[in-house]
Amino acid sequence: MAEPSPPVRFGILGCASIARKVARAIRLAPNATIVAIGSRSMEKAVGFAKENGFPATAKVYGSYDAVLDDEEVDAVYVPLPTSLHVEWAVRAAQKKKHVLLEKPVALNVKELDSILAACESSGVQFMDGTMWMHHPRTAEMKEVLSDSQQFGQIKAVHNILSFAGGPEFLKNDIRVKPDLDSLGALGDLGWYCIRAILWAFDYELPKTVTAIADPEVNDSGVILSCGASLKWEEGGKLATFYCSFLTTLTMDLTVLGTEGNLHVHDYVVPMNENDATFHLNRISQIGQYGAGNPVSSDRVITTDLPQEAIMVKEFCELVDGIIRNGAKPENKWADISRKTQIVVDAVKASIDKGFQAIEVVY
Repeated sequence: MAEPSPPVRFGILGCASIARKVARAIRLAPNATIVAIGSRSMEKAVGFAKENGFPATAKVYGSYDAVLDDEEVDAVYVPLPTSLHVEWAVRAAQKKKHVLLEKPVALNVKELDSILAACESSGVQFMDGTMWMHHPRTAEMKEVLSDSQQFGQIKAVHNILSFAGGPEFLKNDIRVKPDLDSLGALGDLGWYCIRAILWAFDYELPKTVTAIADPEVNDSGVILSCGASLKWEEGGKLATFYCSFLTTLTMDLTVLGTEGNLHVHDYVVPMNENDATFHLNRISQIGQYGAGNPVSSDRVITTDLPQEAIMVKEFCELVDGIIRNGAKPENKWADISRKTQIVVDAVKASIDKGFQAIEVVY
């Protein structure tokens, strides 16, 4: 029997709050381990490593470059502010480190193309940190949507992702700072909404994107809430989304087909770590005295690992194939990220151009 491959060795660039969740995911994934953490402050890096249960052997650095220069690091997780992604993801790729990059991956597709070109040139794996994509519920929902007899043709997708940031968040969080994350709610939350829409439509890009008028912005012009509609050229397909830092926590996704509809109320982060539910309903019309007897069901999908640990595990499987077996990087994830970024860019362009319809070009 062949011996199992050694775990993929991760370095983490930065001590962002989301890095706590992914550091735990790396510890939970059976094929990953943390070997280094880097921050601009040595004191902050030391504290982060202690607070998050890093192995005693993990190295702590007072710079990001030191992590990239560490020959024991196979891959890096990059949770830095979006404005720093292009610099540090490109540097990581040039150092032959595989890149797990927090979303939104870039401020625009031009920056993302620089990242992807660097990864391709160095032959390293790229994946973004959209965790819900890796939950087994997502795969099961896709099976339902792909069943033409059960669901029919998908006609519309609508989703909302929001949380009430509160005064401290709206004043000091990096996601409302124009020099750090200038896309604001569109980048942080709209990324998920757009990804869900593209996922439902098998990553077929819309023909046009039109932002809904009058998004809310802060004094620096950073988007706090916005929405958009997306239209496809054929089949009468459309989608809408709303994302906001100003309304109560909502993670609703609805997919409407000619034969059924699918609802999930926690599509980004399941309410329970080890099980997740979606609702499937089939009824063609409302009866005279009510909705009749719809064929509906709640489907519960269980998992031993949280979705972020599954994401890390799947990323490491790809990395291991490259390192141990000479496999080529899986380009699917780069393509999905690029399509998501293109639509984010189109929404922003529509806002900037007075809510005109923007034609989407790959």
